[in-house]
Amino acid sequence: MNASTWLSSKLNLLRNSAPASEPTQVQDRSTRERLDATVRQQKEALSPRSLRRTLTLLQAVVDPRVSEVEGGRRAKALADWYALAPTNERQDLWLLISEQFGPDAVKVRAARDGYDAALGTVDEGQAEIRLRRALVSPRTRLLQRFAAYPGGMRFLVDLRAELLPQLKANKRLLALDAELENLFSTWFDVAFLELRTISWDSPASLVEKLIKYEAVHDIRSWADLKNRLDSDRRCYGFFHPSLPNEPLIFVEVALLHEISDNIAPLLDEGAAPEDLQKSSVAIFYSISNTQAGLRGVSFGDSLIKRVVETLRAEFPKLKTFATLSPIPGLRPWLAKNVDSLLARMSEKELSALGRELSFEPPTATHVLAAIDQPLLLEALSLKSPLRLFLMRCAAHYLGCERKDEQVLDPVARFHLGNGARIERINWFADASPKGLKQSHGLMVNYLYDLKRIDKNRAQLEKGESPASGDVQDLYFS
Repeated sequence: MNASTWLSSKLNLLRNSAPASEPTQVQDRSTRERLDATVRQQKEALSPRSLRRTLTLLQAVVDPRVSEVEGGRRAKALADWYALAPTNERQDLWLLISEQFGPDAVKVRAARDGYDAALGTVDEGQAEIRLRRALVSPRTRLLQRFAAYPGGMRFLVDLRAELLPQLKANKRLLALDAELENLFSTWFDVAFLELRTISWDSPASLVEKLIKYEAVHDIRSWADLKNRLDSDRRCYGFFHPSLPNEPLIFVEVALLHEISDNIAPLLDEGAAPEDLQKSSVAIFYSISNTQAGLRGVSFGDSLIKRVVETLRAEFPKLKTFATLSPIPGLRPWLAKNVDSLLARMSEKELSALGRELSFEPPTATHVLAAIDQPLLLEALSLKSPLRLFLMRCAAHYLGCERKDEQVLDPVARFHLGNGARIERINWFADASPKGLKQSHGLMVNYLYDLKRIDKNRAQLEKGESPASGDVQDLYFS
């Protein structure tokens, strides 16, 4: 029996012996215990016999005696089985890869002891090499062979996307997730990515993906999409050779003559295009990651840099690069912290706010009820105490709030980490249901001052968020 016939027979046995699909559940027994058992527990998908067959198939993929081509072919056959398998059987495959293909503990321990003993001696370098080699797991080789066949990278990215939601409930999968993230960080390094302009003249299949993956401002129609690809707009995406015509991340840019303070004009399909001869400002108003399986692999920093370079080459008059960004965590954070924020206001400020709300002293209940009325918010004047309070809350949330020493808001964390600064809080800048749900309609401009990016990053590393003077003036003392 040749290798191909053997592999097919094993896969057929696995398919024929699989039980009916059951809901995904956390496994109580480790794969080692299940492989040594004879009876399947009720919540387990694959029987011990089927689990052993699956392990044999995985070991065949990583067998060092077979060529890369044959290893990739075997991986493809397993991936075809996986595509038809129910979720709980897929989880058994994840568990096997995670638990049965780790580094050799004995070799790691010996190499670590050797490295500790060699520290400070001429043998330190060689000891480090031995330790590095010992830490390379068979799991790495296995995943590399899955990536080797055409479509294999797509398979692995989709596998991780399906795996990620299970991590919180099943810690046994963490090793596989960490291995995938580490490999993806290398395979999807910016050196291997191509920046492409996406326009209305791009292939329809690619343009349709903008509608599918747009994560900030939903694309409502083809007319909406065409507006975002008009003459005064640009759209750029990062692409990888293993995922052709699939943007990993894309950014939408509007070319204007001033920093935008409201999203509605940018999404207005009837608005006249800007005069590109007068455009001096580039506004990044939407950045969308498209692949859930690549979470933790950072593209944004490099994307923005490359886009800025590309825009400056095409439009030398561009001087200002900024965003018009959502504040997705503001509303839930505010709902939990209104009491403590009110306590930080002066008696004079509280009195003015209370008079506007017709309730003194103002309570969290009354403040939250008021800011939950879009028509009321839209009508508030520049001097409104309620408006000022909400603006101060937004500024404080973006510039001062942290968790585990990281900026709390995810969008702020992204842009500040890339070297931008908080430039301006914009009142009622997104009146869409999504904008109201996220931040009571408020949005923020992050400014990318190319001369201060490194200084801003250094400031952020010291625990201080870079922000304009106007934004800092809004912080609660």
